[in-house]
Amino acid sequence: MKRKSLLLLLMAGLLASFSYAQKAWTLEQCINHAFTNNIQIKQQMLLVESAKADLLQSKMDLLPGITGNASHSYNYGQTIDRYTNQFATSRVQSNNFYLQSGVTLFNGFQKMNLIKQNQINLMASEQDADKFLNDISINIATFYMQVLFYKELVQIRENQTDITRQQRQRMQKMVDAGSLAEGDLFTIDAQLAGEESALISAENDLEISLLTLSQLLDLPSTDGFDIVVPDLTISDEPAITGTPDQVYTYAREHMPEIKAAEFRLQSSERQLARAKGYYYPSLSLSGSWGTGYSGASKMFDSTNFALKTIPWSDQIKDNNNQTIGLYLTIPILNGWQTRTMVAKSKISVENSRLELDNQQLVLRKTIHQAWADARASFKNYKASEKKRDATREAFRYAEQKFDVGVMNSVDYNNAKKDMTNAESEVLQSKFDYIFKTTVLDFYMGKPLSLRN
Repeated sequence: MKRKSLLLLLMAGLLASFSYAQKAWTLEQCINHAFTNNIQIKQQMLLVESAKADLLQSKMDLLPGITGNASHSYNYGQTIDRYTNQFATSRVQSNNFYLQSGVTLFNGFQKMNLIKQNQINLMASEQDADKFLNDISINIATFYMQVLFYKELVQIRENQTDITRQQRQRMQKMVDAGSLAEGDLFTIDAQLAGEESALISAENDLEISLLTLSQLLDLPSTDGFDIVVPDLTISDEPAITGTPDQVYTYAREHMPEIKAAEFRLQSSERQLARAKGYYYPSLSLSGSWGTGYSGASKMFDSTNFALKTIPWSDQIKDNNNQTIGLYLTIPILNGWQTRTMVAKSKISVENSRLELDNQQLVLRKTIHQAWADARASFKNYKASEKKRDATREAFRYAEQKFDVGVMNSVDYNNAKKDMTNAESEVLQSKFDYIFKTTVLDFYMGKPLSLRN
């Protein structure tokens, strides 16, 4: 699920916001909710919008610039009137109106390269947002599986505690019958207390992991929050997608961190082209229009045989003036600034190229390591299953011997501890394998899911 789906997810999230505590959440629901409610994701999307604004502004810079001004003023004292070019000593009203427009015709393609650079920067920003969504997805999947791990661990601890309680009851009957020393009860009581403590610790870890996951989703309330427990049966054959090189080849073409690095390399190349544009002359076209009024402008009134101020409308028409011109600017010497700018841009290009190589190298290492770890964890899981089955049989045998008084409580407790440790190893290797194969599937473009 990427940016294009965020609007739909937002609507779904609003509809679901009234029943946070009344439902168990699937992994997909957790990820979708985070996409529409996580504050950091919203901030990342604002960076995309900012890049869009930069792109729009660079396109608008191609349009001519137009400025205008107007003034209304009074002069007191002696001054030279700009329209009569004569001294005026009395109060003189003046008005001025001015419009100017200019457009760059050529500047070494700097503006065009800036547009292309901002287009590339926007695409890089979008890939950064996708990378952030991927990171959030992986993070949620990690904590989701942690909750599942502790749920199963709590179940194991409960079963172990129940077995010990039942054994304690049988031992009490044997002590009451005189076939077992009362001191043996102390040993199993200590074991029961330890297992009850381990159960409480597992339950506390489960509550903390649920709280952490709910906080990651930015839920308004975490009361009653719980998740769906999917069927996590593991097949007899490793469900590992492709070979490491196949996974890497696909991921290199589709992972947003690689695309973002490629776009930043292209952006730095456009910046270099912009810097070289300062070597070229620039040509611009400019035009202006202006007019004004002066109270000192007089004309002879033949009717009254006296001077009178020329009417405002006549002056605005008579004082009208326009200019138009082409302006060529040739760079000759600017303190080596252009050469320095070009040199630094070349360094930036090389740095971006190295960053792309580094991102590809990191991705390759990550995938190869994850693939190897997934195979190793599968083998470890199968081996731990065999060990668990063997220790279960050994414990059943020890339990039978202990019930008839052939085995002492110390050997019995050791057999039970071996079974407990074996079950914990199976649980750990199981979730380690599931997580690594899920991540490999994610690198192959499959959505994060725990459904079989």
